[in-house]
Amino acid sequence: MSRCLVTGGAGFIGSHLVARLLAEGHSVAVFDDLSLGRREHVPAAARFTQADLLDLEAVEKAVDGQDAVFHLAANSDIDFGRRQSDRDLRQGTLATYNVLEAMRRRGVKKLVFASTSAVYGETPAIALREDYGPLLPISLYGASKLACEGLISAFAHNYGVQAWIYRFANVVGANATHGAIFDFARKLKKDPKRLEVLGDGTQSKPYLLASDVVDGMLFGFSHAGDAVNLFNLACEGGTSVAEIARIVVEEAGLSGVAVSYSGGKRGWVGDVPFVRMDPAKLAALGWKARHDSTEAVRLAARAVVAQVAQSASL
Repeated sequence: MSRCLVTGGAGFIGSHLVARLLAEGHSVAVFDDLSLGRREHVPAAARFTQADLLDLEAVEKAVDGQDAVFHLAANSDIDFGRRQSDRDLRQGTLATYNVLEAMRRRGVKKLVFASTSAVYGETPAIALREDYGPLLPISLYGASKLACEGLISAFAHNYGVQAWIYRFANVVGANATHGAIFDFARKLKKDPKRLEVLGDGTQSKPYLLASDVVDGMLFGFSHAGDAVNLFNLACEGGTSVAEIARIVVEEAGLSGVAVSYSGGKRGWVGDVPFVRMDPAKLAALGWKARHDSTEAVRLAARAVVAQVAQSASL
């Protein structure tokens, strides 16, 4: 049995990871400031600390005695990060430095990090491999994650930290707090007759169910042994925003919904309209997502529509 710290463990992906680690018999501590996460997402069996990763002393205390740190905390709202230009610097890059520095001070040697496809930036319409370059992100979120990857690599080579870095596809599923599916479900709850979609609807990306993300992270953690292990965590293909809107409407049990589009190829400034990722590197070790992109969207839409319908605050 191992001791694990999950930063952002009250958040969307983090809560799925915490539940899995507990189910596998690990001792789990959660560190979250609840800026995006929710306390009710943290199982009672996990030890919970509400604090800010910019508080190095608090991070040191949380890291102390852990066998591994799963660092998932970040500002995942890309558009909000654009409107508040230092948010990703603070909640992404500086927070990650504090995690690494706390690990260095307390002698913790294993780090699993949630990165993103946004580090690739706007690229040709090809399935991106981990060695694609140059990496020129177009969002502050992507820039922060790329900076974090650099810090992790440097700490690995200077202080003996072993790292697993995963560049996530778009992650979907229950406990979502943002994203297209969540946004569409909330809009339809407020007005079941109309749905506005940002962009022209042709934006297309790979979507991965949160349970598959957790599977892939833990598989890579146990099967890859380099000093720095870098993987795309994705499925093949992708799903358009227009298709997502159609699926959410269906899962909400609605008909006759007037779907409109705000226009333009991007949903917002910093949005990469077309993404494809090559999952072959992790597949070579023996892991493949159980669901394709559109299956993941369908299952996630079913869960999120139910989640939104049952919540009085959404």
